[in-house]
Amino acid sequence: MTDPVDRPVALTVAGSDSGGGAGIQADLKTMEALGTFGTSAVTSVTAQNTRGVDAIEDLSTGVVDAQVRAVADDFAVGAAKTGMLSSAAIVETVADCLADYEFPLVVDPVMVAQSGDRLLAERAEAALREDLLPRAALATPNLPEAEVLAGRSVGSVDDARAAAETIAEGGDGPDAVLVTGGHLGGDRLVDVLYADGETRTFEKPRVDTDDTHGSGCTLSAAVAARLAAGDDLPAAVDRAETLVDRAIRYALDVGGGAGPVHHLAALRNDAARYDATEAVDGVVRTLRDRDASALVPEVGTNVVVATPYATGTDEVAAVEGRLHRTSDGVRAAGGVRLGASSHVARLLLAVRTYDPRMRAAANVRLDDRVAAAATDRLDAVEVDRTAEPDADPTEAREGGTMAWTVERAMAGREAVPDAIYDRGAVGKEAMCRLFADSPERLVDLVGTLDDAR
Repeated sequence: MTDPVDRPVALTVAGSDSGGGAGIQADLKTMEALGTFGTSAVTSVTAQNTRGVDAIEDLSTGVVDAQVRAVADDFAVGAAKTGMLSSAAIVETVADCLADYEFPLVVDPVMVAQSGDRLLAERAEAALREDLLPRAALATPNLPEAEVLAGRSVGSVDDARAAAETIAEGGDGPDAVLVTGGHLGGDRLVDVLYADGETRTFEKPRVDTDDTHGSGCTLSAAVAARLAAGDDLPAAVDRAETLVDRAIRYALDVGGGAGPVHHLAALRNDAARYDATEAVDGVVRTLRDRDASALVPEVGTNVVVATPYATGTDEVAAVEGRLHRTSDGVRAAGGVRLGASSHVARLLLAVRTYDPRMRAAANVRLDDRVAAAATDRLDAVEVDRTAEPDADPTEAREGGTMAWTVERAMAGREAVPDAIYDRGAVGKEAMCRLFADSPERLVDLVGTLDDAR
């Protein structure tokens, strides 16, 4: 007998991307990643890849209408999104068709290309403003599109706030507007949400990459997926922002041009959580079996393993309370769990900004023998911690000093070293940190130092 699974359903009405990175392909991957069953109505077929678009052909309005109704009349659609609607006739058809249904709609107003070129004719833009946007629970324009819709330039976060309010409040606008800030400069990327008369910003470090193909589609599809699952709008946007941040950070290296974001990075990452904790447990058993207690510093040793697409310490497995040197050898103070480490986990995360392949790390005691072995047998870098910024008890500052250590070690380097060590400072024990692309490699590094003692 079968055991059917109840799933929320979302609908995407957009163009097809033969390259698989944007359009309905991106939307369906994103919806699946968030636990929502994705359905689709194709508006246009494109011949494209990571280098560009070679051809576009619109489907007839009758076929577009039939697709939407075939889905909406059979499935319990919880939310929908629109993407590329390339003509006024298609915009009007989609708006008329969706008006017959009550589920919330997210509109990604695909109006301006990344180059700045306008993608829609004047009549199509008018149809988007007058027929579709008033139906939307949320619109997700990028900065050039926000400028067109708001009729004003957008060169700052404050401008984005004003534009979002203008679009939402100007006549028959959408219920809410999320202006994405990818086109703004600076080290931080800021998106602005205007909803229910209030403004909220979503801020994250900017990822230095050209591989962002499909990021706008992915964001709007993620919001629709979470609305279909029952989230309120702020929660849906928050979840979508987190998914897109990870998808860009771990973009896919496929094709010869600008690659697509990794729509399934979060899903794959969640699936690897158990493997990360098991890997830490395996390293701990090896250290205990070989009695590497001579390498355990006074503050204790921690072993950490990150999930493949980790973005925070809660996705790094470690030993609760660290490993300590006892009369019976190396012993763990607690069990292994995600989020159990702060210092070593943050060091690993900082290293991963230079090389995401780095998966494992550990801190060990430093003395002259360890320093000599690290220098002679490993790729090692010494850092002077007396120059480290003054410590601050806040978590954010702690993370900053960990990043500082790695930044100093990476100065003038391309590859992450096997070891970063320091001779200590006032109130700071001398320490050696080891980094590896696998738990097995980490065991080898520890063994190399242990054999030298």
